[in-house]
Amino acid sequence: MTALAFARFGAALFCGILFGLGLSVSGMIDPARVLGFLDLASGRWDPSLMFVLGGAVGVAALGVALQRRLGRPLLDTQFHMPPSERIDRRLVAGSLLFGAGWGLAGFCPGPAVTALSTGLPPVLLFVLAMIAGMLLHDRVLARAAG
Repeated sequence: MTALAFARFGAALFCGILFGLGLSVSGMIDPARVLGFLDLASGRWDPSLMFVLGGAVGVAALGVALQRRLGRPLLDTQFHMPPSERIDRRLVAGSLLFGAGWGLAGFCPGPAVTALSTGLPPVLLFVLAMIAGMLLHDRVLARAAG
């Protein structure tokens, strides 16, 4: 392993641990808490996750501002940004599917992977279903779209 590859691995590991710790501390790995935030109609709405979302938007805004100032990342030759900025039917359909899954299960991918540390069977089932969906997309849908 080269020094650059080792530095990339270390940076990715540090960021992953920091992200997982943030998700755990904020309560994002508790599906009941997330569903309480998403359920506006019940009268038992839990707005506390608004601070988590606000913090995430703030960190992302700083990252975007830093990316625009830098010519390239510290540990790579270029930024790897999405190739398209177009909002099309596939993006909207995927967003709706993501939101529906989040609203039904109380998990999105990051918190689900972090919640694997709890060892709870529903978490494992969610992550296995998520991996199956990713494989289905990669092997069938992405190839069909060309």
